[in-house]
Amino acid sequence: MDEETEAIAGAALAEASRNQTAKRAAQILLRSNAEFVVPTAKQKRLLLVEFARRNFVVYGKAFDIVKLAGTVNLDDAAEIEHNLDKIVLCEIKSSGRKLPDDFRGYFFALTTAELLVAQNLKQRFKFILVNTATGMYIELTLQELFGRARGIYPTWSIMF
Repeated sequence: MDEETEAIAGAALAEASRNQTAKRAAQILLRSNAEFVVPTAKQKRLLLVEFARRNFVVYGKAFDIVKLAGTVNLDDAAEIEHNLDKIVLCEIKSSGRKLPDDFRGYFFALTTAELLVAQNLKQRFKFILVNTATGMYIELTLQELFGRARGIYPTWSIMF
């Protein structure tokens, strides 16, 4: 196997591993709290449209799961419109390593889209850090996340 093929195979395995950890994290959240819902593609579109109607910028890839404060039919645009204050968009960040309950020592990346959406939505957007090894999770706004950060290392990922 040549170097390029080996690098592509390694990247594919790493991505598959991240996807499995993210799926386990979502399952943990769904089992532990009935307020969490993984939106379908249609539901995500309806959410994006309603947030945009209220002048909130939301990138579809910037959230994985939704937390509902009460019952909201995410298949109904009018219901989303009337209950937008009950909806919090959430981005899951997960790790399979055993970590302390406060996630000290956890290192992860934020995309620019996630950062911009979190800045725009404020309390309507949370990062959920999930430890798939222990089942522990914490929910943080961007402000809370930065308040806990021991270091921030900006980077740009470039793909040719």
